[in-house]
Amino acid sequence: MNIIETTGLVKDYPLGKTTVHAVRGIDLAIAKGDILSIIGPSGSGKTTLLNLIGCIDTPTAGRVKIGDTDVTALDDRRVTDLRLHRIGFIFQTFNLIPVLTALENVEFPMLLMKHHSRAEIRRRAQQLLEDVGLAEYVQHRPAELSGGQRQRVAIARALVTDPDIVLADEPTANLDSVTGASILDAMREMNAKQQTTFIFSTHDANVLKYAKNIVKIKDGLIAREA
Repeated sequence: MNIIETTGLVKDYPLGKTTVHAVRGIDLAIAKGDILSIIGPSGSGKTTLLNLIGCIDTPTAGRVKIGDTDVTALDDRRVTDLRLHRIGFIFQTFNLIPVLTALENVEFPMLLMKHHSRAEIRRRAQQLLEDVGLAEYVQHRPAELSGGQRQRVAIARALVTDPDIVLADEPTANLDSVTGASILDAMREMNAKQQTTFIFSTHDANVLKYAKNIVKIKDGLIAREA
C-alpha cells in the first residue's frame, strides 16, 4: 500500500526575468512503512520535493496524494489539518518558536490537535526530550541551546503527534555521530513498531545505512532508484 504518490510533479520559481525549474516532473510512489532517503547534489530539488510532499509548498503542475487524498485538491484549512495530524517535519533551520522553552516547543503540535489532556501532552513531550538526551534542558529556550540541541528538540517535536509520515531535511546535520546514530535508531524502532514512514533528504552516508530505499535526484528529476 502506498502512503504517498506524486504524479507529474513540477515546481517552478520565478527568479528575476528567468524561471528556476526546481522539480521537473517527478513520479514517485512511497509505500507505508518505508524509510526512504532522497540524495542528490545541492540545488537538485531534494528540499523542494520534500516541501511538496509535506504540503508546505504547492506544485506548479502535477499532484500529490497522501493515502487516498489528493492533497492538491484540498483547501488551505484541510491541508493544514492534514499536516497537523499526519505529517511530522524536521527542518534544517529547526523552526523552533524562540519565546517557548524546549518542552513547550515539543508540546505545541499536540496542543493544536486539541484531543489530549495537558497531563498527557506534558508526559509525551518530556519522554521524547528524554529520549533525545535533553532531559536537563526542557526549560531552556532555543537561544540557550546549541545547534545540535535545537536539532534534537526539532526531532522530538516532529515525533510528538505520532505522525504517519516524518519528513526530515538533513536530520543529522547538526549532530555528532553518536547522537545522530541514537536518533536514527529511535526512528528505526518507531518505523518497526508503528509503520511510520520516514523520508530523509541527506548527504550523510550514515543516514543511508538506515534507508530501505534510496532515490537519487538530479536537476529536478529522478536519476536512479535503488
